[in-house]
Amino acid sequence: QVQLVESGGGLVQAGGSLRLSCAASGRTFSENAMGWFRQAPGQEREFVATVSWTGRSTYYADSVKGRFTISRDNAKNTVYLQMNSLKPEDTAVYYCAASYQSVSSPRRNDYNYWGQGTQVTVSS
Repeated sequence: QVQLVESGGGLVQAGGSLRLSCAASGRTFSENAMGWFRQAPGQEREFVATVSWTGRSTYYADSVKGRFTISRDNAKNTVYLQMNSLKPEDTAVYYCAASYQSVSSPRRNDYNYWGQGTQVTVSS
């Protein structure tokens, strides 16, 4: 059974940092693109960042570019999201996702496995 389990969320003040982790089990994703999405209350799930299977290609939403960094450790079957200079508008449930594809993608429909999400709350 494939599982993606996110961790690292919490409450932080504006300007602070958090590091999210997503551990995969049930199969290896070392040849698959991985991504992070987020969903705020009353809003649709939106793209945050994606990384190719090698880790060399990354792509970010404009709203997080320069503040967030996605990375992966294929030996640990884990993907990370380092979030710096957090803003109240970053408050959301953050979801990890894995794709059958090896090329990174910002499209939600390109992802086949999803975690349960971790809450990130940024206070002003």
